[in-house]
Amino acid sequence: MADWTFQELEEWDARIRELVEGFGLECFPQEFEVCDHNQMLGYMAYSGMPSHYPHWSYGKSFEKLKTLYDHGASGLPYEMVINSNPSLAYLMRDNSLLLQILTVAHVYGHNDFFRNNRTFATTNPEYTIGAFKSRASRVRRYIEDPTIGLERVEAVLDAAHALSMQCRRNLSVRKPSASELRDTAIEKARRPADPFRSIHAEPEYIEPNLRRNPPEPDEDLLLFIRDHNPYLSEWERDLLTIAHEEAQYFLPQIETKIMNEGWASFWHHKILETLELPSNLHLEFLVRHNQVVCPHEGSLNPYHVGIKVWEKLEKKCEQEGNGLDEMFVTREADRDTSFLRRHLDEELVRELDLFQFAPEGDELVVTEVSDREGWKAVRDTLIGNIGSNTLPIIRVVDGDRDGKRTLVIEHVHDGRDLHPEYAEKTLQFVHRLWQNEVVLETNLGETASQLVHNDRGFSVRAA
Repeated sequence: MADWTFQELEEWDARIRELVEGFGLECFPQEFEVCDHNQMLGYMAYSGMPSHYPHWSYGKSFEKLKTLYDHGASGLPYEMVINSNPSLAYLMRDNSLLLQILTVAHVYGHNDFFRNNRTFATTNPEYTIGAFKSRASRVRRYIEDPTIGLERVEAVLDAAHALSMQCRRNLSVRKPSASELRDTAIEKARRPADPFRSIHAEPEYIEPNLRRNPPEPDEDLLLFIRDHNPYLSEWERDLLTIAHEEAQYFLPQIETKIMNEGWASFWHHKILETLELPSNLHLEFLVRHNQVVCPHEGSLNPYHVGIKVWEKLEKKCEQEGNGLDEMFVTREADRDTSFLRRHLDEELVRELDLFQFAPEGDELVVTEVSDREGWKAVRDTLIGNIGSNTLPIIRVVDGDRDGKRTLVIEHVHDGRDLHPEYAEKTLQFVHRLWQNEVVLETNLGETASQLVHNDRGFSVRAA
């Protein structure tokens, strides 16, 4: 039985909103929905969305989450909040009064981050709920169409889901059109050489091949297939658009996980300390807060790393006497990679007790520790394994090699080879959508290789 009433929640919410405004946080209007554990499991399976198109993978996700929860192998989040305007958050009905107060304050931290971080600038939060409902209606319409049906829709969505994260990951950088590339090439060709060019001038310009499609490598794989495979039906093109749009919506959350959770944790702590809670609630607050932000053995807790970096920035702001201006600028401008590269210094890496390890035979061996010589390597390894950095970058380099509609894609190799089984499966999905031969150029070990999938199956050959 909950130890709170809705009236109490409204009163605490009003007090928290007053502090939020006083601290200078800028939030969307906030709505809360109280739900039970089954409803929360459903929202988790659909990534928090109150409306979503059907697909077998979401049902699988729900059954997995429910089984783990029913057998006590995993718990449920205290809350979920989605990037929309107004913002929508879900609170667990069985949470104690203190947990509700803490999660409400935590939600406002996320809300402020969603509204102000530039990584989310292209997500159009005012249209979030309507856009997800529209996509759901279109997919259901295709499923119910007797000329299309469930199996054909799911076959396309299976491939689209597998490839949807092969897209531009920094949407702040606008992709130039073919005409803009052509104009740039002409302007560069006409520009006279500067004998006094500084060593800090822009890198040497490489003219795009305007006879090739695309003229420069294109990271938006689904969109390229959608726009350049003439054999796709309109409903298939629409499904690729849907998968791409949803990936673009969720990508900023993947790219800012540590910053976002750390920011929300920093502010829920500051807000609850300012609320002057009764002693019984304050004691539970200390316990719950430490449970959220404590380090995890054998894995990285984004709440722990994030709040430590923000607390370090707060101390710096206090020493410089400029309020929290630098924190708000950082919240607006950075994503996890730049956030950690700029602010995770030697002292903090050592305080977090981070180290680097690698497999050696059947064991894991520590290869770097956070000492004076190794801390940068540890930090850089961490940065290379957060957010979308865990995903390989695959780009389209040619959509019509040798005039045979062979699709050539390249793996931007960063020292990590592709997993052969995953690479083969991924090429099957690309081939399913492109409907012609697909060649993936990559390195396997020290060898430049081509992975090929066509109507005869999968093969590997030296480049």
